Amino acid sequence: MNITPRSLDSDIHLLGEIHGDAILKQAGKTAFDLIEEIKSKSLVIRETNSLAEARKLISKLDGINIKDLRLLIRAFGVYFDLLNLAEQQARVRSLRKKEMLNNSEPLRESVEAALIELRESGVKGCEIHTLLQSANIVPVFTAHPSEARRRTVLDKLDCLAICLDRLEYEILLTSEKSEILNSIAEQIETFWVTKSVRDDKPKVIDEVRQVIETVMDSLVKIVPKFYRDIDYALTKVYPGEVIDVPAFLSFGSWIGGDRDGNPFVTHDVTENAIKLNQETILKYYIKQVHFLGGILSHADLFISPGQKLIDSISNDKLLFPIDDSGNMNEPYRLKCLLIDKKLKSTLAYLKALQLTWGTPVELPKNIYFHSLQLLDDLKVIADDLLSKGFSNAGNGSIKDLICLVKVFKFHLFSVDIRQNSSRHGRALAEIFKSEGVIDNYEQLDPAKKMEFLSEELNKKRPLIPARLKYSEDTCEVIKTFRTMASIAEKQNPEVLSTYIISSTTDAYHILEVLVFAREAGLFSIKDNYSLVDIVPLFEALHPLQSADSIIEKLLRVPAYIAQLKYRNNLQEVMIGYSDSSKESGMLASSWALHNAQIRLAKLAIDRGIRIQIFHGRGGAVGRGGGPANKAILAQPRGTVNGRLRITEQGEMIADRYHHSGIARRHLDQVVNAVLLSSFSKVDTVQDVSWKVLLDDLAILSCKSYRGLIYENPGLREYFEQSTPINEIGELRIGSRPARRDSNRKIDDLRAIPWVFSWMQSRHTVPGWFGIGSSLDFKIKENPDNLLLLQKMYDSWPYWKSLVDNCQMILAKADMTIARLYADLVEDKKIAESIYNIIFDEYDKSVKSICLITKQKYLLEEMPVLQKSIEKRNPYVDPLSYLQIVLLGKSRCESTCTEEIKIGVMESISGIASGLKNTG
Repeated sequence: MNITPRSLDSDIHLLGEIHGDAILKQAGKTAFDLIEEIKSKSLVIRETNSLAEARKLISKLDGINIKDLRLLIRAFGVYFDLLNLAEQQARVRSLRKKEMLNNSEPLRESVEAALIELRESGVKGCEIHTLLQSANIVPVFTAHPSEARRRTVLDKLDCLAICLDRLEYEILLTSEKSEILNSIAEQIETFWVTKSVRDDKPKVIDEVRQVIETVMDSLVKIVPKFYRDIDYALTKVYPGEVIDVPAFLSFGSWIGGDRDGNPFVTHDVTENAIKLNQETILKYYIKQVHFLGGILSHADLFISPGQKLIDSISNDKLLFPIDDSGNMNEPYRLKCLLIDKKLKSTLAYLKALQLTWGTPVELPKNIYFHSLQLLDDLKVIADDLLSKGFSNAGNGSIKDLICLVKVFKFHLFSVDIRQNSSRHGRALAEIFKSEGVIDNYEQLDPAKKMEFLSEELNKKRPLIPARLKYSEDTCEVIKTFRTMASIAEKQNPEVLSTYIISSTTDAYHILEVLVFAREAGLFSIKDNYSLVDIVPLFEALHPLQSADSIIEKLLRVPAYIAQLKYRNNLQEVMIGYSDSSKESGMLASSWALHNAQIRLAKLAIDRGIRIQIFHGRGGAVGRGGGPANKAILAQPRGTVNGRLRITEQGEMIADRYHHSGIARRHLDQVVNAVLLSSFSKVDTVQDVSWKVLLDDLAILSCKSYRGLIYENPGLREYFEQSTPINEIGELRIGSRPARRDSNRKIDDLRAIPWVFSWMQSRHTVPGWFGIGSSLDFKIKENPDNLLLLQKMYDSWPYWKSLVDNCQMILAKADMTIARLYADLVEDKKIAESIYNIIFDEYDKSVKSICLITKQKYLLEEMPVLQKSIEKRNPYVDPLSYLQIVLLGKSRCESTCTEEIKIGVMESISGIASGLKNTG
């Protein structure tokens, strides 16, 4: 180990110094001095909070040419990328240090810590075993466009991370250290002249590839170790008890499957996305089997292979004739060679496979149709090794590969299909009319649609002909279901088995999808099977409040009762944090989501079914984001039960999964929270007065929020001119359009750019607006309410999590900078009026939260986070000033140029990096 351990400050100093040298060499002393001047003036403004001085600096920047403005943006943007890297390294360093110092004690929020807590609370090992057998924890990666960094930038940061790791953990000669420092300088030097924004919007398949590149290396490295750690913790905490650990943790993806509002995701794109996932994991297995063959060189001169292994090799040799030379006397290596050949045949089959619906395919005998067949082959080797006393080999690399195959199977990620409910209704209406069934399906009221669809599902005749004759949109809906059916028949039903209906508002939306599933061959009452889970996504406030009654309606429909029976009586329900928060504000949305889960859990018990909640959380607080462990622990009692699906979106994918050390810790914290939540005996609401108070706060905060966002006529103009919303729409960070259609209504704007825009302009409105006025009113109404809110904060994980997330996003807001963005609004009366409303709400929110948490200032009890934000703000400020200048120029026809537009994009990327948050 290096004699001089590194620290966050030393890494920042090293990277900052090399960055400065690169600027001097590449841009010259004049540019370097300009950067230092702007930084110095920004620091003074931050300390004095002088709006007048800030406006003077903006005026100065307005007179600088675009080339130098972009140079300034690049300087501060690269600085933040390097700062983020240094903080990542510091986090990994801290985790390693804690593990080294507390070797006998488990890490806080780890699986082992959860098991110890559960044992001490009286939970028996057999109860843990039972829970794990039905457990299902699935982080689901989504391509929501909130990752603003280019892949090239991430690659350079990877190279720098490797260099810093070597400086940290290797014993180096002076010459070797010098080589590493030169390599760091080389990376930063080229980083300085690397474009920070993409030239073109990525295609959907590019997004699939990017997520694979972001997470694959770390996941294949940590997953086997993660499961080994769980085995070790169970043995340590529950010695002598047999607790089997299935592959309860796996991974999903929406990328290539989420077509809601994205016209670029078609059935062909979905097929190609799945093929890319399959190709990636199969190539990795081939590589690992080849590696195993190199290790397992045991010769039959020294061992006698078991009969099962001999028979397995003999059967494979009938499929893959091989000559008698080479590995014939090394049975394990020979078996690895045969597995390798079979995997390569499987890969070739999947590459060539044509998914023609309704056309039967004869499966070749020389492939693995299912990952279980590969597992059987690997277990033959492992069991034989163990039976011969080779415990290290039998429990070594081959056990790790077995673990990976259990988790990733042949598809890497299970892919979900998501489509908007309106698409199914329109398509069915066209089909019904074309086939002479009913002319006015869309005009039927919800009750009549339920009755009509229930009857349709009982009919035995096919509705949709094999040859399609409908509009392009309707044909695409049908082809999506047919693609799912073809994959289930010709590959594996697990690859593509979840269909999510966004904007679900009534039970008939689910029955519409069941009709399409029946027509494609995914569901059949006659043959007693279903190959698809139909998942309603409740997003808006009213559907969330009606979620249990909607599911209750389905349970009166015989066809849907059959559907549930065929899917093991498990109904998955997705709840959307983003759109509900955008519609009603963070507090009202959060409370509606919380209560929806309680009602759904009660329904499950009453009706004898199981319900699994899929949490559609974003990265930002305004979209349900925040620390994952705290969020899971804040769920109502009885709603987790070992089962959790949760979205991992945008920039959070790289932050949580790209570095293996951080990914392992994140998964540890997630499983810790799921275990503790599943056995929680704490009442969701300890006193009825808590619920009454939260009900009032939700109503008040929603009224305040909607009063500004949807009822104030000046808000849209203020939002469009005081934030870079229109420019974000042009940012090439995702394949999906920023708006659902071409109109400019707030309603039709997606939640991600909505939050992203307010974040960029430092207002951060979606994360807290409405909370301050509601708290202020209730505290003034009755001083005892403050004592109650304080008690709730101390005793109720849900309320504590909500308040802490709120104070975090308030700490990232800056009302002085926000006021400068308000200067961009042409109508000064609107600018003044809206800004004052926002500022007043901000002031009330800060004061109320400090009262509830008994702090003098925000984040006083979270000093690490508070210092991180405090350290960043003075360097984000110059980027904000630069963005304000460029937005002004880009919106004026006489001054707007292509270079200015690019400068705006670069400023957006820089601020996102500086705030460590986009949407």
